[in-house]
Amino acid sequence: MPLLVMKFGGTSVADLDRIANAAKKVQKEVDRGYDVIVIVSAMSGKTNELVKWVNDTSPFYDAREYDAVVASGENVTAGLMALRLQEMGIPARSWQGWQVPILTTSQHGQARFVDIPRDNIDAKFAEGMKVAVVAGFQGVSPEGRITTLGRGGSDTTAVAFAAAFGAERCDIYTDVDGVYTTDPRIAKKARKLDKISFEEMLELASLGAKVLQTRSVELAMRYKVRLRVVSSFEEIDENSGTLVCDEDEIMESKAVAGIAYSREEAKITLFTIEDRPGIAAAIFGPLADAGVNVDMIVQNISEKDYDEAHPGAVTDMTFSCPVDQVARAKKAMEDAKAQGLIKYDELIIDDDVAKVSVVGIGMRSHAGVAARMFESLSRENINIKVITTSEIKISVLIDRKYMELAVQALHDVFELDKA
Repeated sequence: MPLLVMKFGGTSVADLDRIANAAKKVQKEVDRGYDVIVIVSAMSGKTNELVKWVNDTSPFYDAREYDAVVASGENVTAGLMALRLQEMGIPARSWQGWQVPILTTSQHGQARFVDIPRDNIDAKFAEGMKVAVVAGFQGVSPEGRITTLGRGGSDTTAVAFAAAFGAERCDIYTDVDGVYTTDPRIAKKARKLDKISFEEMLELASLGAKVLQTRSVELAMRYKVRLRVVSSFEEIDENSGTLVCDEDEIMESKAVAGIAYSREEAKITLFTIEDRPGIAAAIFGPLADAGVNVDMIVQNISEKDYDEAHPGAVTDMTFSCPVDQVARAKKAMEDAKAQGLIKYDELIIDDDVAKVSVVGIGMRSHAGVAARMFESLSRENINIKVITTSEIKISVLIDRKYMELAVQALHDVFELDKA
């Protein structure tokens, strides 16, 4: 039988009525002749509740017990979904991570996949089971303990199963009807994309688009798993949603596919640091050790013999990070200075910035994207603080108050409302 993987997020299984609605969508695929692996998240809000219970019980908790508690949300949903399918006359069985087994590393709370053996589920399909309902977000460590995969882990679980079982496609059911050129709440002309490449989706996900979890897109790109993002709350046909696929499946790419943004960014600058080999490692090593996710990095042109107090070459270093990591970043730099690892005159923090990015594989063959982007922002009198580029992305840091204006202006200038 052809195999399909269907993943339902928390809003799609938020209560018994929505579980029943999701089960009807599974039934349609079974009626089309598919064997189906369904990956489910916990009911909406349940994971947050479980995390709160752990924190209220033990603020300095044992990570193994944290995983044991938090993974239970998905187990409940899997059992209820299997029961609903059985009531509809569909041979279904629920599977917890240890029953498959989903083999992971021992890094509790952020485990990574090692292997998903097919034998147990394949045997049940051979016996007549039509739907395997698998609890997402979890696995089992080499020590036999329950592990969890971190936020968004159910998306990653779905892609991993699609890769392991050679699924025809992996459908991600969520509360939106596809991937848009940008956030429709900001740009009313935002258009749903029929297709988007793995690379573009990965960039958009990493830059703030919340439709798919970054790790799931990475995995899909590595194993060429065709992903489809569709709505749980609409009737679905073959043209529904957005297909995330290999670049070869897209006939012609526009220069820009989408605009992403991240509102909660901060810019940190170290003034008059030594310009010498190893200075970047001396700065970003302590930041990494402190768990700071550094994004954009800019080093100014070196100055020689700045003054008598700074003989030799000096420069400034600017980087960005999430605003909720500023305190950690500042402490890491102050500690590194106290330990003599780095020297700087001043550390300046701007925690009122946003990152706006244009993304598109078409940039490889279309010249002038950067010029059009910068001209558009200039016309709106938006000053650019930092710029970084890659082969298919240009990102800028700007004052946060101009973020929505920038997104709208860029969406218009690249005519993303037109197919």
